[in-house]
Amino acid sequence: MFLAPRGHQRPRHAPARGLVAGCRETRMGKIQCIASKIGEKNKFFHMSEAARCYLHGDHITVKKIHACIGLLLFSELRMSVATYCIFCYRQIGTSGPATKKHIPWNYIRKIAKVTGSLMLGGFVFITYEVLSLKRLLQIDTQAINQEKLKSYVYVHTTSLNTSEYQGITYQARKEIHKAVRKILETEAKIFRRPFNEQFSTFDVEDHECALWLLLRRCQSEDKEVRLQAVQDLANNTHWHGYQYSTVAQTCDQRTAIGLARSKDIDLRFFLPPPLPRIKNDYLIGDELRSLLVSLPQTDLDPCVQYFTSLALRESSQILAAQRGGLWCFGGSGLPYCETLSKIPSETVELFCLQALVQHSKVSSHCDKIEAKGGLQLLQRIYQQRKDSAKIQRNIIRIIGNMALDERLHSSIVHAGWVSVLAEAMKSPHVIQSSHASRALANLDRDTVQEKYSDGVYILHPQYRSSQPIRADILFVHGLLGAAFKTWRQQDVDRRLDKKASEGEEDYTQCWPKTWLASDCPALRIISVEYDTHWSDWKAKCPVEAHRKSIAYRSNELLDKLRAAGIGDRPLVWVSHSMGGLLVKKMLVDASKNPEMDKIVNNTRGIIFYSVPHHGSQLAEYSINARYLIFPSVEVKELSKDSPALKELNDDFLSFAKDKKFSVLSFAETLPTHIGSMIKLHVVPLESAKLGIGDLIPVDVNHLNICKPKKKDAFLYQRTLKFIQDVLAQELGD
Repeated sequence: MFLAPRGHQRPRHAPARGLVAGCRETRMGKIQCIASKIGEKNKFFHMSEAARCYLHGDHITVKKIHACIGLLLFSELRMSVATYCIFCYRQIGTSGPATKKHIPWNYIRKIAKVTGSLMLGGFVFITYEVLSLKRLLQIDTQAINQEKLKSYVYVHTTSLNTSEYQGITYQARKEIHKAVRKILETEAKIFRRPFNEQFSTFDVEDHECALWLLLRRCQSEDKEVRLQAVQDLANNTHWHGYQYSTVAQTCDQRTAIGLARSKDIDLRFFLPPPLPRIKNDYLIGDELRSLLVSLPQTDLDPCVQYFTSLALRESSQILAAQRGGLWCFGGSGLPYCETLSKIPSETVELFCLQALVQHSKVSSHCDKIEAKGGLQLLQRIYQQRKDSAKIQRNIIRIIGNMALDERLHSSIVHAGWVSVLAEAMKSPHVIQSSHASRALANLDRDTVQEKYSDGVYILHPQYRSSQPIRADILFVHGLLGAAFKTWRQQDVDRRLDKKASEGEEDYTQCWPKTWLASDCPALRIISVEYDTHWSDWKAKCPVEAHRKSIAYRSNELLDKLRAAGIGDRPLVWVSHSMGGLLVKKMLVDASKNPEMDKIVNNTRGIIFYSVPHHGSQLAEYSINARYLIFPSVEVKELSKDSPALKELNDDFLSFAKDKKFSVLSFAETLPTHIGSMIKLHVVPLESAKLGIGDLIPVDVNHLNICKPKKKDAFLYQRTLKFIQDVLAQELGD
């Protein structure tokens, strides 16, 4: 038995505490010994399970420790913390009352080091995983924006059929091609000869090689090679989508215009127009008004000034009403606005666009429109107003006027108008397609030398063609007519003519564009348009009345026709009503101007449809009611036995007989209904008689005299025969 020395009192629980401590040291030594042996094979040891065995006094064997190791599914952090906590708990529980000098700070320090490092590492790991996941799930907004603007780059697709590009034959052929290309290239260098572009160095498939060769030839300095390459490019209709897009992104301005003027072109050859982002409070009317204000306002043509002031005044009133301001009637009164509370923004745009049409006729103003971003603004309006054919027509008319200046061609192409015009060319409406055809013809300087001014429209050929042009046919409408609607097929009453209504699908909006072009493809068919009014109540530009006279219109049209190349080829004139008087005046004026001699000398024949050579009863009726109708200048000039008409007729006959023109005249025999109460012969038979050529009466009224009922009708067949006869030498057959 253990005896304490004298003078020293033994602690009460000393033997027990020493015994337990010794036992603990013995057990822990055994545990550490076993763990060290197993640790050589396995770095991890579940100390918490060993501590449990130690606390409960279980017999610890190698088998049990192996079982503990098998349960190792926890992290290193939990194992370390659990082990340290258990040993600290055991020591504290057996050491009696807690004292400050026995606090295990070294253990706490070790736990803090291990825990802190593991927590920091875990935090870094979690942060990395979160950022990686965020990057994987993040949407590429830049790609979306590029998709909107269609400015991405396309890559070639690879066939999924591996036999197409992994066969021995394929690989052998590819290697042979490479070797041949190197031999030919070396030979060209040795003998200093140009290397054939068909054996270029890039390694692509046959169809890919053809695509790039065509693109290269489209930029050739040789015009014939360039035009043929564009035609070959346009004939590819079975390409993949990426191939069309490759052409759209790599072709130059000249090639894009040539493709747009190719018949049945695939619209995938063109990139859509770039449209900038529009603000929510964006008002097109404000932008249009700002553009008009920025244009020159002094030293202008009176009609341009009139349209500009009208647009600014009326648009200001409309915009004020839209924003809750007071409504003020002024100017033309805007009769098409049904209510005071709701005024369509289309009205504002139409006023401003009509003014821009007038400004676009001035070359210096076109520069201002381009500099102020007018092309992009018109593009946005065009895309937003796809439901308004009138607005789109006015916009294309402006683009056609601006295209007369070759300096602006690059800006027009970059603003995306080529794709828009190519799409408009496919329109089933002849007015839309003809406006687009005029604009593209003015842009195409490779195949078109002529320039088509405002009011001069080419009906055939509207596309590039290998067919040579032998002669020109020029159509001139009459009072209240137009370049297209005057020459449409005769309207049919479905209730009266069921057979005709069954064949309505063959109805043509412009028979010169369809019937005559198919029967005489070697002709260039042109139609002119000018503003006419029956009454001054509806005059578009009432500033200068002399502009409406036949003499003024003659000089104006002659300049436009010469710019369009009229007179360079044999020519046949086709006219209706007052248009026939205008044709006679133009020929008389051209005969007195040496610069216009070609027009007179190349005229082969003239067709008159109910032309009032000696006046019209409609003019007589209008003059009698002049205080109510306020007849226009052109109507007054049509009065019966007018001195001006008599002088014009005499001058025309005097030189027409010397030139030996072929003349064919048609006369109406049925009265024309004007309104619901007036019924009269607009041009009597005696007034339609010119004095030379043939005169053929036809049982139709004045409106339908130039509108054949169908293609095999007498009116059209007789007209076609006359054209073929006078141009027999040029047309061959």
